[in-house]
Amino acid sequence: MIRFLLRKLRLARHYKEIPTPLADDSLQKNIEKNIALFRAELGESPDIVIRRFTLKLKKEIKAAIIFVEGLMDQQVVYDCILRPLMLEAKKETRPVGPDLLGFIQENLIPAAGLEQENRLSPLVAALLGGDTVLLLEGQAAALIINTKNRENRASEEPDTEVTILGPRDGFTEDLRTNTALLRRKIGDPRLVFEQMMIGRRTRTIVAIAYVQGIANEKVVEEVRARLKRINTDMILDANYLREFIADAPFSPFPTVGFTERPDVAAARLLEGRVAVFTDTTPVVNTMPALFIEAFQNPDDYNTHFLYATFIRWLRYLAFLISFLLPALFVALTTYHQELIPTPLLISMAAAVEGTPFPMVIEVVAMGAIFEIIREAGVRLARPIGQTISIVGALVIGEAVVSAGLVAAPTVIVVALTAITSFVVPTQQEIGIILRLSLAVLAGILGAYGIILGLLFTLSHLASLRSFGVPYLSPVIPLNIGDLKDVAVRVPLWAMWTRPRVIGWHEPRRQNFGESAPPSSAVEGADLPASRKSKGNKERENLKK
Repeated sequence: MIRFLLRKLRLARHYKEIPTPLADDSLQKNIEKNIALFRAELGESPDIVIRRFTLKLKKEIKAAIIFVEGLMDQQVVYDCILRPLMLEAKKETRPVGPDLLGFIQENLIPAAGLEQENRLSPLVAALLGGDTVLLLEGQAAALIINTKNRENRASEEPDTEVTILGPRDGFTEDLRTNTALLRRKIGDPRLVFEQMMIGRRTRTIVAIAYVQGIANEKVVEEVRARLKRINTDMILDANYLREFIADAPFSPFPTVGFTERPDVAAARLLEGRVAVFTDTTPVVNTMPALFIEAFQNPDDYNTHFLYATFIRWLRYLAFLISFLLPALFVALTTYHQELIPTPLLISMAAAVEGTPFPMVIEVVAMGAIFEIIREAGVRLARPIGQTISIVGALVIGEAVVSAGLVAAPTVIVVALTAITSFVVPTQQEIGIILRLSLAVLAGILGAYGIILGLLFTLSHLASLRSFGVPYLSPVIPLNIGDLKDVAVRVPLWAMWTRPRVIGWHEPRRQNFGESAPPSSAVEGADLPASRKSKGNKERENLKK
């Protein structure tokens, strides 16, 4: 045991030896030495371009620009840097002064973003982000010029969050495009973005978004602190951040929400949540996350509230069927046959007769086969994947029943379970784990196994918190006022408060019952005068 602990300590000491940047990485006044610093840091990669030229003001000055080919906009480099400095600077008659970089920044370069920097590491970070660096002889600083190439795919509706009546835009892989899409949804000037860089190798740009005055400052500070504590060399996707900052990393239930839709992100921010954008990925993380978010769809707020309530209860029912039906089927057919109606029991017994495996083996095996077919369909090209999913399910299902390996009721139960699992796609991974676990418990202990599994799951959910907020709220702990968007979906004019566990800092959205009923001044305004007078007489007669 002591030897094992000593080995772990040696490994931990080894992994803590992370290379850190030099303390003194300041530029010098010699341009050749500065170029050598960049070469030593970036190597001799062919995409690192150093363009030397001479700046002709009152005297000739050696100059150079450094950029990464492919990350910068060539037209911007030519129009905003090379042409002004090489062709138009010689016509300049104004006095330059000792601050040559400041003079160029104010008078010669017509670019949108300019910044002076005298340290190597920020210059390299800007260079790898698509900016261009300008070096001058005799200047111990450099100029960062914004020349990023913003070519990216157009905003499209995400495949995983499709709506019928909602907007069709979605986040893209470009951070600035995503923040602009959110700005279009929220015109409040109190929408704040805070930017930081995470990942020693990837140097991924991450932006925290929240609405000042609505978001809880303690939650914002906690999100900021957790992101700053991430010490890794790569952040390639939003899920990397999600796993680093989650409250319960070993729980199958996500304590950090995610979305690809700007309208969903805007709605969550206006409830008091915080969003985290990750460059190069269209997925945006939101926190705190609640279990009920999985059953809320953007179409719920684009349709009539009665129909939205009905569809939401269908989602609840489908989710229960997706993970409970196989376990109930195994328990009833194996241990509790007396609970099955006699005609149905006779029919099922005739179908099950001759199958060689216990019912729990049939259910688990058919569930595993379905997941394999689904995974194959997802990973292949879309036309081929759909064909494999449909044909594979039909052929295998028919073959195993005809061969007498699996009973027909088992195939029906697995197929119904598979269909209902797609109703709530964000809970699909959790449904698979619960479905298999409860089916195995039902095969061992019957209904008692199902009850034990449900109690363990419920106690685990009740113990979870997402950035200090109970995961099952507003159900556990119960908050009757917030059930207006859980048990039912009340009219929008009746949602006059935000969720109290999240937006308690500024709870009121509007006055209670704030709606726009028809005005009495326009009653009968579009009717002829004869019909107006007739209607007035009829009302007078009714009053009498």
